[in-house]
Amino acid sequence: MPVLEGLWGPDLRMRDSGLGDDVGVCPDEAPSPPVWGSLRTPPITCGGLSLALELPALIRQLRAVWRARRGGPQGPEKSQASTWVESEKEEVEEVKQGVEGGSAHLEADGRVNTGHAGVLQVERRGSYPLVDLRILKTSAQQAGVESGTRRKVKRQLSFQRYCHASRLLRGAMPNTPGSLHLLDKNYLGQAAHMLSKVGTWNFDIFLFDRLTNGNSLVTLMCHLFNVYGLIHHFQLDMVKLHRFLGMVQEDYHSQNPYHNAVHAADVTQAMYCYLKEPKLAEQLSPLDVFLALMAAAAHDVDHPGVNQPFLIKTRHHLASLYQNTSVLENHHWRSTVGMLRESGLLSHMPADISQDIEQQLGSLILATDISRQNEFLSTFREHLDNQDLDLQLASHRHFILQIALKCADVCNPCRVWELSRQWSERVCEEFYRQGDLERKFDMEISPLCNQQADSVPAVQIGFISYIVEPLFDEWHRFTEPSSLSHTMTGHMHKNKARWSRLRYANTPSDSQAEEPEGGGGGGGGGGGEVEGIS
Repeated sequence: MPVLEGLWGPDLRMRDSGLGDDVGVCPDEAPSPPVWGSLRTPPITCGGLSLALELPALIRQLRAVWRARRGGPQGPEKSQASTWVESEKEEVEEVKQGVEGGSAHLEADGRVNTGHAGVLQVERRGSYPLVDLRILKTSAQQAGVESGTRRKVKRQLSFQRYCHASRLLRGAMPNTPGSLHLLDKNYLGQAAHMLSKVGTWNFDIFLFDRLTNGNSLVTLMCHLFNVYGLIHHFQLDMVKLHRFLGMVQEDYHSQNPYHNAVHAADVTQAMYCYLKEPKLAEQLSPLDVFLALMAAAAHDVDHPGVNQPFLIKTRHHLASLYQNTSVLENHHWRSTVGMLRESGLLSHMPADISQDIEQQLGSLILATDISRQNEFLSTFREHLDNQDLDLQLASHRHFILQIALKCADVCNPCRVWELSRQWSERVCEEFYRQGDLERKFDMEISPLCNQQADSVPAVQIGFISYIVEPLFDEWHRFTEPSSLSHTMTGHMHKNKARWSRLRYANTPSDSQAEEPEGGGGGGGGGGGEVEGIS
């Protein structure tokens, strides 16, 4: 990777931060969400309830008593209340103007345009239940499901996390200054050794996650930011960076077999490998690298473990919020923006630059919607046929980053067999859990979610044939000549053949002897994208 040029000019603007070139980049249209401002806390609360909103009559009585005791409305309470009321009026007016000015949407150049003052709606985990089972059956049945879920989560807590908690309670402190994890020196040494080979395609993310005590995503991102010099280049505050990355990692759900923080770390490692491709690396700016790594790390944040059709047919609040369009991807993006603002990671940047970063992150994350696979693929194929991709243009580089993220998200069939098999089984387990939930509540079982009818080999063969092969064939054309691309396609074809043998022999995949190095991976990573799971 050549030395990354500076992006900051005298006016603190970044080179190529916009995507204004009028080129044929894949269109990216998001639903029109309402415009929200920051929430302010009413001046009077009682028992955690917002009295100003829920008990207006009682508030009037309390104010009357207060004024009688204070001798009039000129006391401190009046002053604070007046300030809050005025600020609320200003916010209502701002929201009104934002709605009138136009809602957020994605234009053909891949950028997200927002309404008034660039206000984006943001989300954070915890505001709503992941899957509101109350709409499915009675509260008693819901309680049973929730208690069962809690038991499963407890069983799935790894030994490493148990050690982390027990050592923390004993007051054990990390041995490495600034370490985020409570690790023994031998674990740190092995993790550091693995990081020295993080650019190799056979990188074992499962082992790395164990060596980092379940902190693979944070550790990997910090390392890659250092590799590219992004912390110094963008003058990032290390405390805020750790806070943001910790939020992202925490907001992935460890109880998900597939869509968890390890998957995010795996996609980030794959994205790093793609950014090193000679044809792409020579043209990338620091902003491109920053956006690519951030989008890879957060592309599935707060994933509920069910797909979009499930959210729609259960009338989940996210389906209503995003009008049944790219529901999960919009949620991942807005959650990421919420964490960026909460951590203050970009607070030192000019407002227009930080908003531009938020918008471009949205364009990248929304590209992972599998329902738009053919749209992106046909545009990519057309560019390659016409040989008109110009990576000197920011808009064309952004489009290639969209394709690279899509490849990283579904690259598991292109890994070595042992890694790919684990991802395949994990994603199918997540499918089957959704199918079990649908069966329990007398709902139609979604495609690929019926464990009795949809075997792991059958799911993987279909996924490789219809999703992975077409995408990576075009990626191979783009990166040619590329040893990595040859390696990935070789694994993909071998893995597909192996899944075919397993399917027709009706032999469990975990009973097969290991193939020699290069035996491929029968990927489930992308399988998570089928039918709306992304």
